[in-house]
Amino acid sequence: MSEFDYCPWLYWERATDDDRAQQAAWQEKLRGHGLREAGERTFLSPLAAIFDFHLSIGSDSYIAGHAYVTGQVRLGDHTTLNPYTVVRGNVTIGDGVRIGAHASLLGFNHSADPALPIHRQPVVSKGIVVGDDVWIGSNAIILDGVTVGAHSIIGAGAVVTKDVQPWSVMGGNPARLLRDRRKPRPSSGSTDGLGGGAPSGLGGSAPSGLGGSAPSGLGGSVSGGLTGGASGGDLDGRLEGFARQARDQAPSLLQRYWSGDGWFRNLPGLAATVRPTCDAVEVADLLLGTAPPQIPAHELIERLAGLQDRTTGLSPELGETGATVHSGSAYHLLAVGYALDVLGAALPHPIAAIQQIDAGQLQKILGDLPWHSHAWSAGAWVDMYATGLYWNRRLFAVDGPLETLLGWLLTRQDKWSGLWGGPTPQEGRRQPVNGYYRLTRGTFAQFGVPVPRPEAVIDSVLAHTRDPRWFADGRGTACDVLDVIHPLWLCGKQTGYRRGEVQSWARERLADALTRWHTEAGFAFSPMPTTGREHEPSLMGTEMWLAIIWLLADVLGESGALGYRPRGVHRPEPALDPTSLANI
Repeated sequence: MSEFDYCPWLYWERATDDDRAQQAAWQEKLRGHGLREAGERTFLSPLAAIFDFHLSIGSDSYIAGHAYVTGQVRLGDHTTLNPYTVVRGNVTIGDGVRIGAHASLLGFNHSADPALPIHRQPVVSKGIVVGDDVWIGSNAIILDGVTVGAHSIIGAGAVVTKDVQPWSVMGGNPARLLRDRRKPRPSSGSTDGLGGGAPSGLGGSAPSGLGGSAPSGLGGSVSGGLTGGASGGDLDGRLEGFARQARDQAPSLLQRYWSGDGWFRNLPGLAATVRPTCDAVEVADLLLGTAPPQIPAHELIERLAGLQDRTTGLSPELGETGATVHSGSAYHLLAVGYALDVLGAALPHPIAAIQQIDAGQLQKILGDLPWHSHAWSAGAWVDMYATGLYWNRRLFAVDGPLETLLGWLLTRQDKWSGLWGGPTPQEGRRQPVNGYYRLTRGTFAQFGVPVPRPEAVIDSVLAHTRDPRWFADGRGTACDVLDVIHPLWLCGKQTGYRRGEVQSWARERLADALTRWHTEAGFAFSPMPTTGREHEPSLMGTEMWLAIIWLLADVLGESGALGYRPRGVHRPEPALDPTSLANI
């Protein structure tokens, strides 16, 4: 027994190296009994009774001594269970939640059929969901089937039997609404009788927002009054103004990246390569509705189609040979395939390198991918492979083991996070979230198959948006923002879960993105210096941000104001009619 069992918020301030080693060993032991995920700086008291469980706990969270935890329990980031709390059954708790001592969340119940004795009644469970930024006071009780909305306060001793709307202050038995937390208190100094201290614990006070602020004006300027926030009734006009300016400048922009020898380059001064040429096709299609004006469409089609190796079906980089499904140029299956599609043409040869991978080989390759350390690159491989299956089926009527691929993914998805792979100490959730985008783009989205566990995905992705390493203080590369908004957009097509928070994040990011257009140069991949020249406007950055802006606007119901809709790699519709999968 130690002070940390009862005051775990002191752990990361006072723990010795020996204390930390003991905690690491304890968590490792729990992993063998049901601890599915533990974020950074978590503390699980050895005095807590954690039995018969499947537990996922986020970063900067703790479970104090003598807490009683059983069942399928998920705790978000900055979420704390104080001494003697009880959490049982199917319980999902969001980020920034404080639960006072002796509180009980009972995510199960017993039937009450009069034909059976009480001790023989079966157990039933609807589950409990607690939103972000919630304070549950000491001795409060939350019963099965209840959803507690975000930003709410449950007073000490309250017994909650029905759903609680966001921003509610509840008290009593049964609990009733005392006031809306956003409105002034009834009288000066009133505490609503809530009681039940909940210390700030690890990581300070519970955040109520969705990530750090993103200051504007960091990546060049855009004229026409587009530097204001993208909120309110003028959003439609701002989007129209942005798209009009982008269309007007598109010919000059494309000329900036034209190499003069039939190809495009990503940045002035660099050698021409395959991907920026494909990006130029997509940018021209979005903004001009034509092929790039620098080269006749038929000549560009001939160049892109001529890249494909007849033996493998892959398209190597300019001046290179011998592309494989594990080389960097494997991305050209997406880039070249969709550029030709946008131009009204198609790859001339089947993708033999994909066709040669049978179901057994596929399962071995999938199992060997670095899901736990580099889920992003693992997801990228799945995206490439699935796109090869797509081209083979659509263009050449050649079937592949799509059922095997989808079955493998469905059985390996983490049911708590909704992702594939887990957080890493170096990057937090970045690897599995960015990998999720690549993986689902090529599989579920491209083939029109519903994504599994969309609510869990939304929870995980929104938690990722609060990681300041990737999103605070103007951060947010094209990959990081795309790989958040596409999963939120895709899952939002199946559920309205946390839609207000998703839209809040989209609105903030859209306002920021609209300020970053460089006159006659487009968008930089990164809004601030990272490595190399990623903070300079580029073709890749421009193509990606145009798609990102469409997705952000579409989440807000305003994409029609842009006057363009992606038709290539980032197309919102399934590339293949789902009904055509019946014979696969």
